[in-house]
Amino acid sequence: MTPQNQTQSAQHSFEHAGHSIAYRIYSHPGVTTSRRLVLIHGAGVAGRYTWEALQRFLSGWSEILVPDLRGAGDTQSLDSHEHPFLVEELVADLQALLSHLGWTRFDLGGYSLGGLVSLLLKQNLRDQVEKQYLLESAALDRLDWQETVSVRQQFAAAAQVLHQQDAETGIKRFLDTISPNRRVSEQVEKLTIQRLGERAKGFAHSLEAVNAAINQLDRERLLAAQGDVSSFIGSLSVDPMHELHRCLAEQMPNWHYFMIPGTDHSLPYQKPRQIAQLMNAELERYLQTGA
Repeated sequence: MTPQNQTQSAQHSFEHAGHSIAYRIYSHPGVTTSRRLVLIHGAGVAGRYTWEALQRFLSGWSEILVPDLRGAGDTQSLDSHEHPFLVEELVADLQALLSHLGWTRFDLGGYSLGGLVSLLLKQNLRDQVEKQYLLESAALDRLDWQETVSVRQQFAAAAQVLHQQDAETGIKRFLDTISPNRRVSEQVEKLTIQRLGERAKGFAHSLEAVNAAINQLDRERLLAAQGDVSSFIGSLSVDPMHELHRCLAEQMPNWHYFMIPGTDHSLPYQKPRQIAQLMNAELERYLQTGA
């Protein structure tokens, strides 16, 4: 395990398609391997907030790239306005960034919206992406596809409230839809609403981007393009999500499903050490198979 005091980080930016894409690279000098990992955050919350605690406990990667997607963190349009975007544009931003950095082979992890982005990135860059990790990926939250579409329509309704300048109500509607069984702590709920509200319009655009993607996505084809996947689902998340990932693990030899006890959709914030330990162990298993 990489001790916290051995982690080094630096923030940078890269211009692409009318945006300044912010990203942070975490270096683990004590790690002897040359493996690299890309971690993609979810809707509305910066990469640093999502991954900084977790990455401290990762032991298999010497460098970890954490970008901010459009609508979140320090990534901004060059004209300083919040513009709508498509998930495909987020993927294109990351492909351009990876090319700019010269990262030709890497492992990949994604949370929520970032999970969908990472699935599409793997589909586009098959040979470059190696071991994969998903934390409650968008598009993989219900076994029944029509139910998946229906849930996303509820997120679109929450986005409309956000556009109407009622950030707190819109965010609460989103949280009640995506994590109805969460254990509500006043302090945690307040912090979550605060972070998602920092760029409320960007958050709304993220929800709308996922909704647009769901309406045209071929999930079976997308799943068929994936490599070795370790999928983490919070124990308090809805049963249909667990059902889907159990089915995927039973049907696909490359799919490995883990339930994270005591967590809901906010699992990377709630159990970063535990998830990091599983990621470390899953990397070792992957490497031992000769992949």
